[in-house]
Amino acid sequence: MEKVLVVGAGGFVGGFIVEEALRRGYEVWAGVRESTSRRYLTDPGIHFTVFDFDAKVPIEALADTLRQSAPEGGWDWIVYNLGATKCIRFADFSRINCGYLRDFISALQRENLVPAKFLFISSLSAMGPGMKGSYEPFTERMVPQPNTRYGTSKLKAEMELQMSGIPYVIFRATGLYGPRDHDYFLMFDSIRKGFDFSVGFRRQQLTFLYVSDLAEAVFDALEKAPVGEVYNVAHPNAYTQAEFRRMAMAEMGKKVVLPFRVPLWGLRGVCMIAEKIGAAKGKPSTLNSDKYNIMAQRNWNVSVDKARRDFGFAPRVDLREGIARSIEWYKREGWL
Repeated sequence: MEKVLVVGAGGFVGGFIVEEALRRGYEVWAGVRESTSRRYLTDPGIHFTVFDFDAKVPIEALADTLRQSAPEGGWDWIVYNLGATKCIRFADFSRINCGYLRDFISALQRENLVPAKFLFISSLSAMGPGMKGSYEPFTERMVPQPNTRYGTSKLKAEMELQMSGIPYVIFRATGLYGPRDHDYFLMFDSIRKGFDFSVGFRRQQLTFLYVSDLAEAVFDALEKAPVGEVYNVAHPNAYTQAEFRRMAMAEMGKKVVLPFRVPLWGLRGVCMIAEKIGAAKGKPSTLNSDKYNIMAQRNWNVSVDKARRDFGFAPRVDLREGIARSIEWYKREGWL
């Protein structure tokens, strides 16, 4: 029985990774922080490990926790899913998305607990916007040129891992959605209320990945993929915002939804104002300069040929079914 540690287990994605590990019969440790909700981590077979990444001497604190929590012989695999998508300052992105990972790796090496494979969940944002005006799918051979603070911090984290000597596998994931997610819920809720907002007047190609497909891919890669590789992970089909809207409307039984298309210059102004208001309140805003660059990007096409070849990556849930599953959950839980 493989022993797996999932760091960042309490988040939207982390909970599904833990569930998939349990489904496959692995012995699972959920790495969480003291403040992490355990609402979806209720299986009695889960071992909990509480990490303090903000301790005065973080490497020592993390090393102590790892030493006290590790099973005999250590973990076979570690999935690192910890990170921040919204921060007030760039320094916070760097500290959380890169610094925490660097400290964690140092603690693993100090305690001689380096696993056989370490899978890091990065983001397609690490690639940047791609070639201007092109809809060519992103491949792993392309040179990353991130244009967001979030994407830059993820690329820095990838580089830290690649230089560490840890036997790594890196996933660059596209937009992840499904039950429990808050970001895409806002889109569904807006459509339910009769409005759908999109930005820019040039065609935008969007890609998605249902969260359970990501969780399955994580363990398929840990079982089969060679170490030292980076993989793009997404459902291979691309969609427009209008196609997303029509699928959501059909699932919610909406006959009329008013589409509002915001010019990029208008979105930039709104994001700048919202970011300043968030900074004044001491809270990161959903709309910010990073979000502007992400929403302004026209091309999110992804080639998954490498993942398909190396570990049989084949997402089961297309966007229509994923939207139906998500909305069903939101309704059942009283979100919609």
